[in-house]
Amino acid sequence: QVQLVESGGGLVQAGGSLRLSCAASGRIFSINDMGWYRQAPGKQRELVAVITSGGSTNYADSDKGRFTIFRDDAKNTVYLQMNTLKPDDTAVYYCYAQLRSYYNINLSGYWGQGTQVTVSS
Repeated sequence: QVQLVESGGGLVQAGGSLRLSCAASGRIFSINDMGWYRQAPGKQRELVAVITSGGSTNYADSDKGRFTIFRDDAKNTVYLQMNTLKPDDTAVYYCYAQLRSYYNINLSGYWGQGTQVTVSS
Protein backbone atom coordinates (compact mmCIF):
# COMPACT_ATOMS: atom_id res chain seq x y z
CA GLN A 1 0.00 0.00 0.00
CA VAL A 2 1.06 3.60 -0.57
CA GLN A 3 1.69 5.65 2.54
CA LEU A 4 2.57 9.29 3.09
CA VAL A 5 4.32 9.93 6.39
CA GLU A 6 4.82 13.48 7.61
CA SER A 7 7.28 14.75 10.18
CA GLY A 8 8.67 18.02 11.48
CA GLY A 9 5.67 19.63 13.14
CA GLY A 10 5.78 21.07 16.62
CA LEU A 11 5.56 24.17 18.78
CA VAL A 12 7.45 27.29 17.78
CA GLN A 13 7.36 30.94 18.77
CA ALA A 14 6.14 33.60 16.37
CA GLY A 15 8.91 34.57 13.98
CA GLY A 16 10.47 31.13 14.15
CA SER A 17 10.91 28.44 11.50
CA LEU A 18 9.96 24.83 10.94
CA ARG A 19 10.61 22.37 8.13
CA LEU A 20 8.00 19.74 7.37
CA SER A 21 8.84 16.55 5.50
CA CYS A 22 6.60 14.02 3.82
CA ALA A 23 7.90 10.73 2.47
CA ALA A 24 5.84 8.56 0.15
CA SER A 25 6.45 4.84 0.40
CA GLY A 26 5.20 1.70 -1.29
CA ARG A 27 5.58 0.41 -4.82
CA ILE A 28 5.33 3.82 -6.47
CA PHE A 29 5.62 4.08 -10.21
CA SER A 30 5.60 7.86 -10.59
CA ILE A 31 4.59 10.98 -8.68
CA ASN A 32 3.00 14.03 -10.27
CA ASP A 33 1.98 16.92 -8.03
CA MET A 34 2.93 17.02 -4.37
CA GLY A 35 1.65 19.56 -1.94
CA TRP A 36 0.79 20.74 1.53
CA TYR A 37 -2.60 21.71 2.92
CA ARG A 38 -3.58 22.87 6.38
CA GLN A 39 -6.69 22.85 8.48
CA ALA A 40 -7.18 25.10 11.47
CA PRO A 41 -9.86 24.37 14.10
CA GLY A 42 -13.30 25.25 12.78
CA LYS A 43 -12.01 25.99 9.28
CA GLN A 44 -11.89 24.15 5.99
CA ARG A 45 -8.75 22.52 4.69
CA GLU A 46 -6.87 24.96 2.47
CA LEU A 47 -3.96 24.82 0.07
CA VAL A 48 -0.60 25.98 1.40
CA ALA A 49 1.71 25.12 -1.51
CA VAL A 50 2.01 22.71 -4.41
CA ILE A 51 4.90 21.60 -6.60
CA THR A 52 4.59 19.80 -9.92
CA SER A 53 6.82 17.02 -11.20
CA GLY A 54 8.51 19.66 -13.35
CA GLY A 55 9.30 21.83 -10.35
CA SER A 56 6.69 24.56 -10.85
CA THR A 57 5.31 25.89 -7.59
CA ASN A 58 2.22 27.68 -6.40
CA TYR A 59 1.54 29.19 -2.98
CA ALA A 60 -1.36 30.58 -1.03
CA ASP A 61 -1.14 34.37 -1.04
CA SER A 62 -0.69 34.43 2.74
CA ASP A 63 2.39 32.20 2.49
CA LYS A 64 4.26 33.73 -0.42
CA GLY A 65 7.69 34.92 0.60
CA ARG A 66 7.62 33.00 3.88
CA PHE A 67 7.18 29.37 2.82
CA THR A 68 9.16 27.33 0.30
CA ILE A 69 8.11 23.96 -1.09
CA PHE A 70 10.65 21.64 -2.68
CA ARG A 71 10.97 17.96 -3.43
CA ASP A 72 13.55 15.21 -3.68
CA ASP A 73 12.29 12.74 -6.26
CA ALA A 74 15.03 10.23 -5.47
CA LYS A 75 13.51 9.96 -1.99
CA ASN A 76 9.86 10.47 -3.00
CA THR A 77 9.83 13.26 -0.44
CA VAL A 78 8.35 16.74 -0.38
CA TYR A 79 9.37 19.44 2.06
CA LEU A 80 7.87 22.67 3.32
CA GLN A 81 10.26 25.22 4.76
CA MET A 82 8.25 27.67 6.85
CA ASN A 83 9.88 30.91 8.00
CA THR A 84 8.59 33.93 9.89
CA LEU A 85 5.78 31.87 11.33
CA LYS A 86 2.70 33.61 12.70
CA PRO A 87 0.07 32.44 15.20
CA ASP A 88 -2.40 32.33 12.27
CA ASP A 89 -0.28 29.53 10.77
CA THR A 90 -1.35 27.23 13.61
CA ALA A 91 -3.07 24.21 12.07
CA VAL A 92 -2.73 20.56 11.21
CA TYR A 93 -0.64 20.34 8.05
CA TYR A 94 -1.40 17.55 5.59
CA CYS A 95 0.79 16.23 2.82
CA TYR A 96 -0.77 15.33 -0.54
CA ALA A 97 0.62 13.43 -3.50
CA GLN A 98 -0.85 12.55 -6.87
CA LEU A 99 0.76 9.36 -8.06
CA ARG A 100 0.64 6.05 -9.87
CA SER A 101 1.59 2.88 -8.08
CA TYR A 102 1.85 -0.78 -8.88
CA TYR A 103 -1.34 -1.19 -6.78
CA ASN A 104 -3.25 1.38 -8.86
CA ILE A 105 -1.90 2.47 -12.23
CA ASN A 106 -4.53 5.24 -12.45
CA LEU A 107 -3.39 8.66 -11.27
CA SER A 108 -4.78 8.92 -7.74
CA GLY A 109 -4.49 11.26 -4.77
CA TYR A 110 -3.15 10.23 -1.38
CA TRP A 111 -3.05 12.06 1.94
CA GLY A 112 -0.78 11.88 4.93
CA GLN A 113 -2.09 11.62 8.47
CA GLY A 114 -1.30 15.23 9.34
CA THR A 115 1.21 16.93 11.61
CA GLN A 116 0.38 19.64 14.12
CA VAL A 117 2.05 23.03 13.84
CA THR A 118 1.47 25.43 16.72
CA VAL A 119 2.83 28.97 16.68
CA SER A 120 2.75 30.83 19.98
CA SER A 121 2.60 34.61 20.21
